[in-house]
Amino acid sequence: MLEGSFLSHLVELRVRMIRILGALLLGFLPCAFYARELYTLLAQPLLEKLPQGGQMIATDVATPFFVPMQVAMMMAFVLTLPHTLYQIWAFVAPGLYSHEKRLALPLVIGSSFLFFCGMAFAYFAALPVVFEFITYFAPEGVAVMTDISKYLSFVLSMFIAFGVTFEVPVFVIVLVRTGVITVEKLKEVRPYVIVGAFVIAAIFTPPDVVSQFMLAVPLCLLYELGIFIAVFMQKKQQSEEKAAADSSKQKDIPAKTD
Repeated sequence: MLEGSFLSHLVELRVRMIRILGALLLGFLPCAFYARELYTLLAQPLLEKLPQGGQMIATDVATPFFVPMQVAMMMAFVLTLPHTLYQIWAFVAPGLYSHEKRLALPLVIGSSFLFFCGMAFAYFAALPVVFEFITYFAPEGVAVMTDISKYLSFVLSMFIAFGVTFEVPVFVIVLVRTGVITVEKLKEVRPYVIVGAFVIAAIFTPPDVVSQFMLAVPLCLLYELGIFIAVFMQKKQQSEEKAAADSSKQKDIPAKTD
């Protein structure tokens, strides 16, 4: 019985993985057709800050082909992420309790949305400021030209850093709801969190003050947002439990007889 259940789970997992990979392939094909345009769009924050006539370079023979294909794959992953999350949810949901389902689904949707917000913040706000800062301090006579593969690695690291940073409210809510830590304790450790935010920013961003501040400040603000949402959810849960207790007491009171 146990072996049959385990095999059925493996078959279900295989089906879900095939669907995920199939959707990723279908999303990659149109993105690959526009791979050059996608890379130009990705490189726009730097290209706009380069001096007149400035350009990017490719130092390896195959780089002009493989780097745009990598961008196309990244775009396909982003476009098919809702489908991927749905397949993961469909595989995990049958083993969850009803209250876990109510919590897990909003967290999955919220974490995906926040990660995209982090990427958007990095692209539209952080990268233009960072490249403005870098090109401004370039010495006289130095042409600022970066290799396209190194630029892609830099942008991806920024996307991941800001995307994970924007997940802080989700982490805070999960810690509070699972009882790992209390809201009061989160407020107590706030000074350490601020210091830790700047340490994390120094590790995961380029060695310039601007990008470090642009990562550390949102991290602190999102930490406060997580505390606010956790307090709201805690009060809502307490009110629901109180209402359920009052309803149970009313049922226990015997009806009056004439």
